[in-house]
Amino acid sequence: MTTNPDAHHTTFAIVGGGFRAEAFLRVAAALPERFRVTAIVARRPEAREALRERWSVETLDTVDELRRDKPEFVVAAVSAGASTEVVQELTGEGHAVLTETPVAPDVPSCLALLHAVREGARIQVAEQYHLEPLISAQLELVRRGILGEVSEASVSIAHDYHGMSVLRRFLGVEFQNARITARRFTERLQDGPSRQGDPDEDRVVDGIRTTAWLEFDGGRHGTYEFHDQQYRSWIRTPSLLVRGSRGELRDETVRHLADAFTPVNSRIERIAAGGAGNHEGDFLRSYSFEGDILYDNPFRPARLADDELSIAALLERMSAYTRGGPDVYSVAEACQDQYLQLEMRRAIERASTVTTATQPWARP
Repeated sequence: MTTNPDAHHTTFAIVGGGFRAEAFLRVAAALPERFRVTAIVARRPEAREALRERWSVETLDTVDELRRDKPEFVVAAVSAGASTEVVQELTGEGHAVLTETPVAPDVPSCLALLHAVREGARIQVAEQYHLEPLISAQLELVRRGILGEVSEASVSIAHDYHGMSVLRRFLGVEFQNARITARRFTERLQDGPSRQGDPDEDRVVDGIRTTAWLEFDGGRHGTYEFHDQQYRSWIRTPSLLVRGSRGELRDETVRHLADAFTPVNSRIERIAAGGAGNHEGDFLRSYSFEGDILYDNPFRPARLADDELSIAALLERMSAYTRGGPDVYSVAEACQDQYLQLEMRRAIERASTVTTATQPWARP
């Protein structure tokens, strides 16, 4: 078990009572020695009652009641349309805020949050995909230079701003402008699971696949692709391709050079407990590459899915941020991801290439 006797016990509150709020509650329940939810603010009485009964946590109906318990920060897990107002209310009360994605629904709302940050509001964004174990391992492999200088990436992992976030990170792109061409296609495919569970009938549905090509200033280029049935589909899977001057990463397969004359084919390996004959428990240990650890799970032996491990990492980093640590995922970064996906949609609507412009969040 990975433990730290000096580990900080994180306290946080939540505004919102939906699917994403419950994801944070699951993580806190699985790691009670690390996290404690002080209270949840939910608008509907029936939601408050259900949350209180299911999670044994205090529920409130107004934000101003949160100040009593003094949580380190508040998770704003509300709809995109309500997030800007909720975040402004929370920061007005003096709370540090970890706001759910998207950071804001449009550019004017992004600029309003940017202004708040520059006036001293403590706001970070709950963008977790780059913290998922496999993606963390893949990013670490790229950071170590095993592929050489990366010039190309193709990402089919997550939708909209999430996908843009992952793409930018693999390319090493920050706020560079891009020329974007995009298309959207309708495809028929077998229906798969939903949040409620496995399909209850044999059904074929219409799905939408979006593909975008981005040429960034500086010569790096990326492909974004996502199918709206992909997250839970049994027949549409995530994929990643990263190409550099000395190698190529395709999902978990790595083709690179030991030297100029020696090609090597290797794999990123998942090391997990709980398989046949293993009595340790059911948890992820690490991801490794050629004997070196790329990702070491700091939350083992908690029984958490990879997505939940990324949420736990967000919470720990947010706690460190409130104590003077680095950004978790800044408003500026999140605004750039949202802006890129909005421009992608504009390219689809216009059926032509669009060129992004430098936005205020790209400047100090």
